[in-house]
Amino acid sequence: MLVREQLEKVEKEQLAPYAFRSSETRGRYYPEEEHPLRSAFVRDRDRIIHCSAFRRLEYKTQVFVNHEGDYYRTRLTHTIEVAQITRSMARILRLNEDLAEAIALAHDLGHTPFGHSGERVLNRLMEGHGGFEHNRQGLRVVEVLERRYPQFDGLNLTWEVREGIIKHGTDYDRPVNDRFDPLKRPCLEALIVDVADEIAYNNHDLDDGLTSALIKVEDLRGLELWEETYARISSDYPDAGFEIHKHQCIRSLINVQVTDVIRQIEKNVADLGIRTVEDIRNRHEDVVCFSPEMRRMNQALKQFLLKNLYCHYRVVRMAQKAEMILEALFQSYRKNVNQLPPNFYRRTLHEEPEVVICDYLAGMTDRYALEEYRKLFDPYERT
Repeated sequence: MLVREQLEKVEKEQLAPYAFRSSETRGRYYPEEEHPLRSAFVRDRDRIIHCSAFRRLEYKTQVFVNHEGDYYRTRLTHTIEVAQITRSMARILRLNEDLAEAIALAHDLGHTPFGHSGERVLNRLMEGHGGFEHNRQGLRVVEVLERRYPQFDGLNLTWEVREGIIKHGTDYDRPVNDRFDPLKRPCLEALIVDVADEIAYNNHDLDDGLTSALIKVEDLRGLELWEETYARISSDYPDAGFEIHKHQCIRSLINVQVTDVIRQIEKNVADLGIRTVEDIRNRHEDVVCFSPEMRRMNQALKQFLLKNLYCHYRVVRMAQKAEMILEALFQSYRKNVNQLPPNFYRRTLHEEPEVVICDYLAGMTDRYALEEYRKLFDPYERT
């Protein structure tokens, strides 16, 4: 028996009845013979890890622009944290870990340089040309823009991973795509990526905010989720110092939120009588969510971060710079597409120039965008 067939047999026997089995995938857009040693979703995960867009996440902003320091999270470290939380949740819930991890690793492939400010400016500049949304761009990356195989463009991922990318939902985005059952929810493996993303960015943004001193400990007074944890840890380890206290608090906060979500999912599955993958897909109720009490405390944390970190004058200033840089680059390339690298310029001969320019800008890292800006607008910079 092939190893892949053995793995698929184990999935059928051991996964929860509402978990997705790799043997039941709708397959790939371009037919391929599956690998004898790896399941379909393991191959997807591996293709994502080895693609160019994944590597570029290392130099794309989470909150702090790359050149501000080596400590702060980037899109890549954020993605790894999301994948770790996702895989832990999938294992405990007896879901398909490989499918969940593949979706988690791909969930930010379409992000622009300079974080959400980059996405906002590209969406404005692309008005009349389809707009811009990072999940749609992520799907475009894996279906069109990555070019690694002689038989097809893109990575030729399975239908379920691509559905998970386009249906990734947060407070900032809930895109719809008619090709992926728009009236249905994605599988549970995709839904847990959404909450893992939220847990990761809330807690590591808090960590980075404290490290940067944009947030001070005294600012956190009255924030219930933090205060209870900080009081307990500083009492248990009074001589450890703030750096240790901070790391232990973030660790504890992630643990308590993940544990809460898992327990709530198990409760919701039982209460809603969920037995199959289709039960998940056809439910309009939130199967994956915090308990009411944790949701209340988590909402207070998000509001705190919005007020004290994302709207901090230093972060806002950098966001304004980012918008200025991307708009200047976009307008300059549009004025004269010959400034684009040859592979992108050739595309403008048979594609809408604005779409080509948008693909080029969205794929840039923070560092590359800053270098391009200097090359185009600094007369003393070599081009």
